[in-house]
Amino acid sequence: MRKLFIAANWKMNMYHQGAVELIRGIIERTRLLNSIDIMVAPPFTLLETIKSEIQNTHIQLGSQDVFFEESGAYTGEISPGMLLDVGCTHVIIGHSERRQYFHETDEIINKKALAALKNHLVPILCVGETWEERKQGKTFLILNRQILFDLQGIDNEKLSSIVIAYEPVWAIGTGKSATKEQIQEAHSYLREVIKEFASSPEIAYQLRILYGGSMNPKNAQEILSQKDVDGGLIGGASLNIDSFSSLVQIAENVQKMKE
Repeated sequence: MRKLFIAANWKMNMYHQGAVELIRGIIERTRLLNSIDIMVAPPFTLLETIKSEIQNTHIQLGSQDVFFEESGAYTGEISPGMLLDVGCTHVIIGHSERRQYFHETDEIINKKALAALKNHLVPILCVGETWEERKQGKTFLILNRQILFDLQGIDNEKLSSIVIAYEPVWAIGTGKSATKEQIQEAHSYLREVIKEFASSPEIAYQLRILYGGSMNPKNAQEILSQKDVDGGLIGGASLNIDSFSSLVQIAENVQKMKE
C-alpha cells in the first residue's frame, strides 16, 4: 500500500515571522497525524529556519528547485549538496512555473533529477499539459514525452524513490481543478508509462504520483480517494494553517480508508 504524501510548495511567499507562525501552527495541528508523509518546501531564505522548527517532528524539508552542478561559478544557484547540508530530503523539479517563466527544458530537468538522486535527494518531478494541449487532445503525448525525457538515464533502483506530481498547467493558481475522472485518467496513464519505462510493474505500483492543481479542503476528499492518486503538491492552500491542516487531516482519513 502506497503511503499518501502531502507536500507544501510555498513558492515565492513568506518572510521569517510569518513562516515561523505558519509552520508552528501546522506542527501543532498535525502532530497526531502520523499515517501519511508531510513535506514543506519554503523559499531558500527560510530553509534553515523551517529546518530548526520541524526538528523532532514527522514533517520533512524540501526545496523548490536545485541546480545540476555540485559547485562553481553559477551565481544565484544552489547545489544538491547545499540542500542536503541544510537538511533537505526532497526537491521539486520541473514545476510548470520553472518550465514557463525560466524556460527550463526537459534536458535541464533531467540533469537536475540525476544530480538530486546522486546526492540522495528525492526528486518530486512535475509533469503536466497546458490548456491548449489538452484541447488539442495532446495530454497523453505531453505526459509521455516529459516522463521519457525527464527520467532518461535513471535506473530502476533509483526510479523507485522518485515522486511524480501531475500538475495540469491550466489548473495551477487558477482556482480551477481538473475533475476526478480527468485526474484518475492522467495518473493511471502515468503509472502505465512508468511501467513500460522501468519494465517493472512492481516499481510502477510502488511509485507515488501526486496531484498538483488547486487542491483544497473542498475537493481533496474525492481527489485523494482516486485509485492512482497518492497525495497532493499543494500551493496556495499550504500558506494557510487551517487549509493545509485540513488537507492533512483529510489525507489521513483517506489513508486509513485505503488500508
